[in-house]
Amino acid sequence: MPTPSIVILTGAGISAESGLRTFRDADGLWENHRVEDVATPEAFRRDPALVQRFYNERRRSLATVQPNAAHLALARLERERPGEVLLVTQNVDDLHDRAGSQNLLHMHGELLKARCLGCGAIHPWPGDLDGTSRCPACERGGLRPHIVWFGELPLDLDRIYDAVERCGLFVAIGTSGHVYPAAGLVQAVAPGTRTVELNLAASRVASAFQEVRTGRATDLVPAFVDELLVRAWHRFIPAGQAGIALAAVGGYGRHELHPNSDIDLLILLAPGTQAAHQASLEKFLAFLW
Repeated sequence: MPTPSIVILTGAGISAESGLRTFRDADGLWENHRVEDVATPEAFRRDPALVQRFYNERRRSLATVQPNAAHLALARLERERPGEVLLVTQNVDDLHDRAGSQNLLHMHGELLKARCLGCGAIHPWPGDLDGTSRCPACERGGLRPHIVWFGELPLDLDRIYDAVERCGLFVAIGTSGHVYPAAGLVQAVAPGTRTVELNLAASRVASAFQEVRTGRATDLVPAFVDELLVRAWHRFIPAGQAGIALAAVGGYGRHELHPNSDIDLLILLAPGTQAAHQASLEKFLAFLW
């Protein structure tokens, strides 16, 4: 039986613990700017210099932060768990990328990329943008930040909805539940799909999730990933067998099992070594039984 796939949605809360501001303050302003002045197509047409300056500052701020324990744990989950793990982020920073996540979709775009206003080509762009910036492909078009602004359609929606509709577990981390369509993804899961929210405080759509855990992402996410990896390795135990159950998780230090876990023996392996030791673990199981 194939391992059920996992879809994980992340929002600003996970990056905030690395020191990135979530931009929108309680009064609705983004870094003292109205959303309408810096995050809409109309704003860019009205005052492109202001919009470019705003995103140039956001882009420079990325050099001052690093991926945190939550980013690193999600990358480890993708690397070490059997089956597909798709990470969908609303964040435009590169912290998931730097943490090592590979199966990653930036549904709201990326600060470190620029899009041609003429031919539509997308280019890596770590530096500033201004009115003189030109597309390296067509050499004629101006460039805008590769950001999905309010009023624009998020990226890769077909792939995201397809993955959500067929996943066995949907997890939302650090999301407010205010921004759609991301906030509505939990409503798209198939019947029987496990849904979990991990957040500093319950989101606006928390009632749509079967389980809500509150706390810091840097605490909740590594513990939850350890739990998922334990369950994934538990699947290798022959069905119907009783006695000692075996699991393996990456990482060192303290590992707490979920209260409902029926695992009696926990073997800790160094990060990234599960695949290398799978055959040995299965032989060990056979020896025990």
